[in-house]
Amino acid sequence: MILHLNEKINRYYVQTLCMVFFPGIRFGENEEPGPDTPELTVQLTDEAGGVRASAQMSFKGESVLCEGTRLFDEKESRDKSIKMAVGAAVIGAGSALFNYRPSWGMLTGVRPSKLATEMFQDGFSKSRIKKTLTGEYLLLPKKAQLAIDVSLNEAALIGSPRLSDCSVYVSIPFCPTRCAYCSFVSYTSRKLLNLIPEYLDKLCSEIRFKFDLIRQLGLSVRTIYIGGGTPTILNESQLARLLSTIAECWDVRGLEEFTLESGRPDTIDGEKLAVAGSFGVNRISVNPQTMNDDILQGIGRKHSVEDFLRAYEVARNSGIPIINTDLIAGLPGDKFRTFSKSFDRIMALRPENITVHTLSLKNASELVARGPEVYSMRGGDTGKCIDYSQITCQHEGYVPYYMYRQKNTVGNYENVGYALPGTEGRYNIYMMEETHTILAAGAGAVSKLVDYKPADGGKPVIERLFNSKYPYEYLAEDKFEAQKREIESFYERRRQSLPSGQEPE
Repeated sequence: MILHLNEKINRYYVQTLCMVFFPGIRFGENEEPGPDTPELTVQLTDEAGGVRASAQMSFKGESVLCEGTRLFDEKESRDKSIKMAVGAAVIGAGSALFNYRPSWGMLTGVRPSKLATEMFQDGFSKSRIKKTLTGEYLLLPKKAQLAIDVSLNEAALIGSPRLSDCSVYVSIPFCPTRCAYCSFVSYTSRKLLNLIPEYLDKLCSEIRFKFDLIRQLGLSVRTIYIGGGTPTILNESQLARLLSTIAECWDVRGLEEFTLESGRPDTIDGEKLAVAGSFGVNRISVNPQTMNDDILQGIGRKHSVEDFLRAYEVARNSGIPIINTDLIAGLPGDKFRTFSKSFDRIMALRPENITVHTLSLKNASELVARGPEVYSMRGGDTGKCIDYSQITCQHEGYVPYYMYRQKNTVGNYENVGYALPGTEGRYNIYMMEETHTILAAGAGAVSKLVDYKPADGGKPVIERLFNSKYPYEYLAEDKFEAQKREIESFYERRRQSLPSGQEPE
């Protein structure tokens, strides 16, 4: 796609807006103009008391010109005003060109509920927030209401974070097979799976190291999340070793939540879940993705619907109190009829949590390699599927408690976690909303150091520390001491920034 922009306009932001209408599009430097090459020209001009943006979008012989204006406001930065004007112009031009109104309007960020949260903090009422989201940000009313609902539910769960709070993430980046939609760093070949024993040795050493640091810094662990990959690819003795290492390092009985992301039904058995329960795990995932065997086969899952039902029964009988199930809307071959049937079957099981994802097309995934036809602006039946899941969850007493969005999702839709009240998954909220530090262990894991400074209007100051991405790199490198110095330095700077005599709570 060819872009012509004023130098004052944020190119990346315009690119994300364009991807709403041209999912999967690339922005080359040397593309030749032509009827099949999308082209966008955005001009910005200052006006008395504000700014005006004009956007002309052209594709396949058709062209639309649209404008957006924004008055300057002392409570809003100039950059934000420019962004609002440009967003209105580009979304207006694309909507007119394709006769299509994007559900999320000009919002392109990962956390659409964050904007509602900021407006609540500024004293806006729910009705004013909804009016602002639909009128100024161009959201559909149902998405504006979803953002408001998620914001309120998140706020109730977050409460008042303490400076001493943290959570711990443990990475098991191995899977029995790789799904066609997956781009995560997970390893499936026999040669790489043979690294697991050595990987577990190193991982347990890092876990001890990180918990020693947590105690040294006087931090309090609120949640522990073991993710992947597929953590239950570990055999019973390996899982027991991992969980016993954590139990030796911290009293897990005091945690708000201890999650084992089991995921793949073909890796779950009663013995493993008995081990998990004995070490205090109180939340697991058993993820079918769909309840249709043909679709499962098409996306590379090596389990059947019956395998999922067996694994779910094992999980329910394990005594672990909270079960999450994931479904994905927009999978190849999945239509409203098949998705709604899958959703109804999951709903009949009454899991405590249901997470509804929209298929995200990652560049490194097999699906994208199959060809550009996998991309979809309108998303076919996907929007209808998403609406059905939301309405059904509301009717059955589930509440939306966290939400995030990804690039190149089918139809530009969202991912939403629903829960029966009192069973919400807190780690996901703490991680997405950046309410406190996350210390991570394992290959591909990212520690996120979080500080809130009142002088910055309560906005978080974030530093990220990256572990080696691949298991063989993780085994060969030793970043423990270097990370320790960085973490200690971060917390020392934070301590010095506190008012005299104040200590982290």
